[in-house]
Amino acid sequence: MRPIDPNRVYDVVIVGAGPAGLATAVYAGSEGLSVLMLDRRAFGGQAGASARIENYLGFPTGITGMALMARAYNQAQKFGVEMAIPDEVIGLDVPTRSDKDCFFLTVSNNERVGARSVVIASGARYRRLPIAGIESFEGTSVHYWASPLEAKLCAGQEVALVGAGNSAGQAAVYLASQVSKVWLLIRARDLAATMSRYLVDRITGLPNVEILTQTAVTDLEGRDGVLEAVRWRRHAREEDVRRPIQHLFLFIGADPNTDWLSGSGVALDSRGFVLTGADAAANRRPLETSRRDVFAIGDVRSGSIKRVAAAVGEGAQVVAAVHTALAR
Repeated sequence: MRPIDPNRVYDVVIVGAGPAGLATAVYAGSEGLSVLMLDRRAFGGQAGASARIENYLGFPTGITGMALMARAYNQAQKFGVEMAIPDEVIGLDVPTRSDKDCFFLTVSNNERVGARSVVIASGARYRRLPIAGIESFEGTSVHYWASPLEAKLCAGQEVALVGAGNSAGQAAVYLASQVSKVWLLIRARDLAATMSRYLVDRITGLPNVEILTQTAVTDLEGRDGVLEAVRWRRHAREEDVRRPIQHLFLFIGADPNTDWLSGSGVALDSRGFVLTGADAAANRRPLETSRRDVFAIGDVRSGSIKRVAAAVGEGAQVVAAVHTALAR
């Protein structure tokens, strides 16, 4: 990877090379903008780790996440997008009068990047259970979403679901219609403290959902990425349980990758996700943050739909807003 030219000012710098960032790069590059994309790890984001995506438009037989993201990466390069991967952005400085409306991003190796506009696409990390080796089961047996795809994988089986919020409750209700049994594991004494009443009532009325309170997963057993059993501990009873379960669903929240925005003046919600549009400040365009000409898309954006197709759509949409910003 060649050094970044400290004297160059790009039309747009994209932070994050997941589906949202890659889509922005493709559309911005194809429309003649000068683009630099940075990511602290690798291109693809969480989508790149998916063993197989079955419900992405245009791929009726499915495609691996990495194959899909690699196509987008190659497409962005075809349109002249410059890549700095791995290169971690650690700070965003907003323009001063002397900067002539130029943003500066600081990279971990002390390089600085100039940009007329910035797109934040740094994503979010779904929270994992603190269990050694859990990453080996992700994409095959450990899931962070409950869609028809996941339901098909575990149809007729027993599954375990960890979480006590509304997302967990909605997933439990949906999965109960597809599987033989849902073990709903929560750390609290009851669901009512963290879940809407209507969901609590629905779940308690389902004969194939068993709620285990004050319970935590302690271990996962399996090999070659295939889960074979889940162990949990019921603390109130001091009871250890092992069940032959092949699919575990985790709805324990997500942490946005926004630490690098500290001191930038970009407004975040109470959970650390980036606010956009009217939620961020008055007279802001859709996808624009509280800082003019700084945009946020994909999983890092507050209120976004956590889907690959939605992230790609926002990536295409934000380029129109970037053009407007650059034309001012």
